[in-house]
Amino acid sequence: MHWQTTRHRIDLATPRVMGIVNLTPDSFSDGGRHAGTRPALAHCEELVAQGAHILDLGAESSRPGTAPVSLEEERARLLPVLREALSLGVPVSVDTYKPALMREVLDLGADIVNDIWALRQPGAREAVAAHPSCGVCLMHMHGEPRTMQRVPMEGDAVPQVLAFLQEQTAALGRLGVDKARVVWDAGIGFGKTVEQNFALLARQHELLAGGHPLLAGWSRKSSLGAVTGLAVHERLAPSVAAALLAVERGARIVRVHDVRETAAALQVWNSTISAVLPAQGRAGRSNP
Repeated sequence: MHWQTTRHRIDLATPRVMGIVNLTPDSFSDGGRHAGTRPALAHCEELVAQGAHILDLGAESSRPGTAPVSLEEERARLLPVLREALSLGVPVSVDTYKPALMREVLDLGADIVNDIWALRQPGAREAVAAHPSCGVCLMHMHGEPRTMQRVPMEGDAVPQVLAFLQEQTAALGRLGVDKARVVWDAGIGFGKTVEQNFALLARQHELLAGGHPLLAGWSRKSSLGAVTGLAVHERLAPSVAAALLAVERGARIVRVHDVRETAAALQVWNSTISAVLPAQGRAGRSNP
């Protein structure tokens, strides 16, 4: 399984770590510590050194209750960092829902468009479809960031998320976008209850039936705080645990703040899988 992007064909046989680079002054998780071009670039370099396979740059906060920012403000935060991050040797994703900005970052060479609106803003699908090879991550969101947690979705989230992602992918396919370019994200915390979020993790195999690689974004989410009682800055252990559980249930990319710790945990997981497979092979040979 691979993810086709602008400059890279990402091998997903091994789970990949996507490092989060918040360029906003009001991030829920790091309080804008990396806002500004120089701190953001230093953070990009640090995440790559820690083992990030992909960088995800976001210049507009999507935390519940947040207000949107203008295209001009998002551009000013994002573009200077993107230009430099593209030289770091790893795929670079841009977290945006604005079609004009999608076109601009793709012209600069960005590898992936990561859209919380799943390309539902007018012109977004066309912006991606016009590019010959960029990757795209389609995410499920119920409602919109300002109100999504006031009135979360009702009922069984799993079939609703699956149907939504299938519908958005089909719409993109009708514009000629190859399946290999598309990854799905269930949208943990985006208009869902705590119970619905954990149902999406427990029953992740039902989403895998859709035939697209899954990206899991559990890092420091409020659902982890709800079940542990831990504040945002204390959620390292539950974030790593959730990432591992997602990978064990078939996710191929985990989007995280704590790259070093997640990468180390995945090394242990990979070593376990590597040890099991040869043993299975020996068992098979001894029982023809």
